[in-house]
Amino acid sequence: MSFLNSQTSSALNDRPNAQVLIIGAGINGIATFRDLALQGVDVVIVEKNDFVSGASSASSHMIHGGVRYLENGEFRLVKESVTERNGLLKIAPHYVKPLQTTIPIFSTFSGVMAAPLRFLTHKQGSKHVERGALLIKLGMMIYDAFSRDGGSVPRHEFKGRSQALSALPLLNPGLKYTATYYDAAMHDPERLALDVLRDGLDAGPHARAANYVEAAGMSENGVLLRNSITGEEFTFTADVVVNTSGPWTDLTNTALGQPSTFMGGTKGSHIVLDNPELLAATGGREIFFEHEDGRIVLIYPLKGRVLVGTTDLEHDMSKPIRCTEDEIDYFFDLVAHVFPTVKVDRSHIVFRFAGVRPLPRHDEEAPGFVSRDYRIESRPLPRAGTEDGTLLSLVGGKWTTFRALAEHLSTDILKLLGLPRTVSTEGLAIGGGRNFPATDAAHQVWVTAHGDEVGADRAAALLARYGTRASEVIDFLTDPTAPADALLVHNSAYSRREIEFLASTESVVRLIDVLLRRTSMAFVGSVTTPLIEELSGVVAPVLGWDAGRMAEEIELARSILSDVHGVTLAPVSQTPIRVA
Repeated sequence: MSFLNSQTSSALNDRPNAQVLIIGAGINGIATFRDLALQGVDVVIVEKNDFVSGASSASSHMIHGGVRYLENGEFRLVKESVTERNGLLKIAPHYVKPLQTTIPIFSTFSGVMAAPLRFLTHKQGSKHVERGALLIKLGMMIYDAFSRDGGSVPRHEFKGRSQALSALPLLNPGLKYTATYYDAAMHDPERLALDVLRDGLDAGPHARAANYVEAAGMSENGVLLRNSITGEEFTFTADVVVNTSGPWTDLTNTALGQPSTFMGGTKGSHIVLDNPELLAATGGREIFFEHEDGRIVLIYPLKGRVLVGTTDLEHDMSKPIRCTEDEIDYFFDLVAHVFPTVKVDRSHIVFRFAGVRPLPRHDEEAPGFVSRDYRIESRPLPRAGTEDGTLLSLVGGKWTTFRALAEHLSTDILKLLGLPRTVSTEGLAIGGGRNFPATDAAHQVWVTAHGDEVGADRAAALLARYGTRASEVIDFLTDPTAPADALLVHNSAYSRREIEFLASTESVVRLIDVLLRRTSMAFVGSVTTPLIEELSGVVAPVLGWDAGRMAEEIELARSILSDVHGVTLAPVSQTPIRVA
């Protein structure tokens, strides 16, 4: 078993050099790290906060081909996206699942005259025109053509009003048709990213990673790195520095003494609702449609909750990234448009989040038409007393294409280093997707084989949560030399030993890392003050926290959950905190 916790800033400071330094551990940086590590490249990745805590943590939880990119003429991106979607269904089946998606359609011919204007100019015109059935049918046919891959996903279906309402009776009765097609759901983005990261680390000691390490500046000898927790600083040298810090790319380049104006990201917000009526109304499908203002929005059942999003708003990166009350009102309007009899209010919101898409600078171009494709910018990076290095900046990129993007970026890096590509990640299983049971029978065999130790239900839950890496978790839970395991008092879906496993093997630095990214407790709305206090008592002995650090972590976690994610929590207990 490899341990992510061996990857700390001290491990970098002990050998402060590498062939490649990647700054920014979102999914694209992590995937590039994995690709290079598999080639045997001496590579380091750093992240100023926790791994996959920036833009990559604020996605719509979809792996999709981008059907709406067709009207922008981005056929290359659509082809790459559907190819990668089909690939991820095979190499990451533990987290990426087929997703039935339905579009409610309220007209037949609307938008036919406006479509050429959108395609040629990327402008809506003076008034938004809804896309009707004819245009959507054409788009679906083209999308199916791009999506062919031995039946990875079924072809689209069109239904008239009566059939549509028979399948989904709470849909707006004013609709005329529905179009149904398949994309893919990404159930646990953060855990998928951690699997990709660990694949890179498992390649060998030439691959190193550290969270809570910031690229703070540039000295004459290299990049100045700073431990975000302790403030410790040291200089790190590399032949190639790769900036994959997403919407913060320009800010990172400025810190490195290489100012740029590459980025122009837009904010997308989401809310998570605990509303059984709305959940049932979706029929287990994503509802994907065009709102009256032209934005593409979604209502999406996930983990027993309903995810609603997203917006597409200009954002100043110097300001906090938050889901606003106006955006929530907007989401309620769109739910009422699609499911007019389902009552939704703020009491149903259990979690909210927002992120900025790492889009290229777009000046006057409308946000909805900004390309979702990616490019790589290269420039020299001066170094005293030696040949200049190279600074590569990634502009754009999205979850769906992370593997292909990483292969592209890594190939450019290998050329700079004069090294051959020895491994392709195409078709290479990710983490717990290796040997993941593909049929019900195979699933039952796996659960039966591992259920003797923890029970069949628990084995099945762990398999769903970690893929086949659940076997490592089970070994940890049942270690005969360790204290007996017990379910958490305030969240029986997890156990004490499971949280200890995460804290000891997955680079947990702060308590909020457990709540937001190592588990989905916060996402589904199951976090309470007693749970936060209980978790701090479990994590503290593993990470060596004293009572003061525990109190600090509890307060920080509560602050982030309240301010950033709108979670309402009761006050902390007055009982003195003790380390278990």
